[in-house]
Amino acid sequence: MSCSQDPPPIILLAGPTAVGKTELALELALHFGAEIINADSMQVYRYMDIGTAKPTPEQRALVPHHLLDVADPDELFDAARYAELTRPVIETLHGRGKIPLIVGGTGLYMKVLTRGICTGAPGDQGLKAQLLHELDERGLAWLHEELVRVDPEAGRRIHPHDRQRILRALEVYRLTGSPLSLRQSEHRFSQRIYRSIKIFLYRERNVLYEQINRRVRLMIDQGLLEEVRGLLERGYGPELKPMQSLGYKQMAAYLRGAHSWDFAVSEMQRATRQYAKRQLTWFRGDPEFRWFHAESRNEILEWILSGSDIISG
Repeated sequence: MSCSQDPPPIILLAGPTAVGKTELALELALHFGAEIINADSMQVYRYMDIGTAKPTPEQRALVPHHLLDVADPDELFDAARYAELTRPVIETLHGRGKIPLIVGGTGLYMKVLTRGICTGAPGDQGLKAQLLHELDERGLAWLHEELVRVDPEAGRRIHPHDRQRILRALEVYRLTGSPLSLRQSEHRFSQRIYRSIKIFLYRERNVLYEQINRRVRLMIDQGLLEEVRGLLERGYGPELKPMQSLGYKQMAAYLRGAHSWDFAVSEMQRATRQYAKRQLTWFRGDPEFRWFHAESRNEILEWILSGSDIISG
C-alpha cells in the first residue's frame, strides 16, 4: 500500500502530570516544524490557566498551539467533542505540510481521536427532555443510582457528579435496552484513523512526586487561589465538573471555609499524586505507546526519526 493510501501521520506525546511534557513538546515542535494540539481535558476551558498548567503566552508564541480555551467551564465537553474539534485541525495542518503533535495526559481523548468512539445510540430529544425533567425533580444522585442498577459497570466508572455522562448512559439504556458499557466493550476502539508515533514519558516515582509537590506550590505562588475566586465570582459554581478538578476543588473548599489552608494544599498535592498514578495505569494498558524516561531526549528524537516514513508522510 502506498503512503498516499495510508492514514495521515501524527505524533502523540503523553505522560503523567508534571513529568515534563510541555518542555519536550516545544523542543520537538521546533525541531520538526510541528504545531501542538492540546490533549489535556482541563486545558480546553477558558479562565482556567494556572491550575491546568497551560503553556504560557511566551511558549505559545514560540509554537502555535491548538485546542486551548475552546469551552467555558459550564459547557458540556467530552472526548467525542474533543475529537470533533481536533480532526479538522489535523486536516488543516496536514494540508499545510505541518506535523500535528498531540500533547497531554488525557488518555481517553487520545484513544478516541486515534481509534474512534462508540456513540452508543442516536440521540432522542424527547427522552433527553424527560431525563432533564427527572433531573430537576429528583436530582442527579437519584439518576446515578438508577444507572448503577441498570448498568453497574457504567455506574461504577462514571462519577456521581458527572451530569453529562450519567444522562447519556441512561439515554442509551432507555433507547436500546442495552447497557452503554456493553456497547462500548463491543466497539473496542477498533478503528485506526491515523498513522501514529506514540510516546509516553515517565520518571522515577519519587522524583515525579517531588515535581508534583513543587508544581502545586508554584501554582499557588502564581495565584491559583485568586484564579479560583475569579471563577466563582463569574458564576462558575463548585458543582461544575471542571471546578471539581485538581486544585480548583481544594481551593474552592478553602474559600468556603470547608478546609484549612494547610489541608487544602496538602490535599491538592495528594490528589495530584493519585491522579498521576491513574494516568500511569491507563497508559500501561495501551501497548502502542513507547515509554521513555523524560530525560532521554536524544533517544526520543532518534526513535521518532526512525519512523521516517511516518514523518515524511
